[in-house]
Amino acid sequence: MTVSFPAYLDACCLVPINLTDVLLRLAETQTYRPLWSERVLNEVERNLPRVSSMTPERARRRVRVMRTQFRDALVTDYESLVPSMTNEQKDRHVLAAAVRGGAAVLVTANTKDFPYEATAPYDIGVVTPDEFLLDQLDLHPEQTLRCLKELVADRRRPPEDLFSFLPKLSKTVPDFCAAVHRRVGE
Repeated sequence: MTVSFPAYLDACCLVPINLTDVLLRLAETQTYRPLWSERVLNEVERNLPRVSSMTPERARRRVRVMRTQFRDALVTDYESLVPSMTNEQKDRHVLAAAVRGGAAVLVTANTKDFPYEATAPYDIGVVTPDEFLLDQLDLHPEQTLRCLKELVADRRRPPEDLFSFLPKLSKTVPDFCAAVHRRVGE
């Protein structure tokens, strides 16, 4: 399978551990190509210890693994585009990197910071993580469900199954979890 769908992942999608695990595990199946910038990775590394029980060292290790596993995800040389972006000022670096990386879609929980008028000239859609994962489930149902099942099977501390994992994941992507639940039943 050729990865032809580049998706820029905002930092807010890469901080919640369960959501990040699903997004990255799905990227490993090559249903999409993740994109991010060094600035986004730094934000992830800085925020993980603040919002979770993760130590700064574990956060550094997690981001280092992301860099290693997805070497072609890093978008560089976007800084010159930042001044021409018209979205929310604090997030202009995100849109600039998405543009430079050739993203088809920008995945963020902060959709209001990326109005249509700011993204339309670059033909970049803006979707929530919930919408993105629902699209993945519709477009690649077997890979998406297999990815989820493998992810929970790999969890050892504590061991989980899909139906104990979905309520945790539903805190960030409730519609996706409901759709998965409907597809696999109980």
